[in-house]
Amino acid sequence: METIPFLTKEDVAQFDAMLMDYLQKSEATLTVVIDKGGTVIAQQGKTGIIDVTIVGALAAGSFAATKELAHRIGEKEFSALYHQGNEQHIYMCSLDEYTVLITVFGERTTVGLVRFYTVNLVSHLSVFLTRLRNRDPSQGGSPLSDSDVRSQTDVVPRPKIFA
Repeated sequence: METIPFLTKEDVAQFDAMLMDYLQKSEATLTVVIDKGGTVIAQQGKTGIIDVTIVGALAAGSFAATKELAHRIGEKEFSALYHQGNEQHIYMCSLDEYTVLITVFGERTTVGLVRFYTVNLVSHLSVFLTRLRNRDPSQGGSPLSDSDVRSQTDVVPRPKIFA
């Protein structure tokens, strides 16, 4: 699997800006970018009681299972999945060969609106991710430090499911 060598503060800020713009336009609740192994690369929005790490792992498994289903009917893969719940819905789509965009949304918006704004985001994120993967790892910007990572966990605390 093709990985991103590292993320700089500037990369994280660019991810955040693109995802926040998408959330505002689509009126979705949460969006997460994962690799196809389930590792969370970026996220934006309200997590509430959602454990984004588990959602990422399950989404990756769902994509892997769906890829096998696609093969069984003669398709290479399905590029998008949609699950409709009573109050919450999830739309997942491939950004490229290595990454998936997950969007969680409720009754405030529709799957049509989410899909409409996803098209634009996918094209921008695909170019951005390709640039990140192709850059020379020795050419860093301002790599994230341990204190940057700690400050992010202060902003987005882990959910307390069994409180």
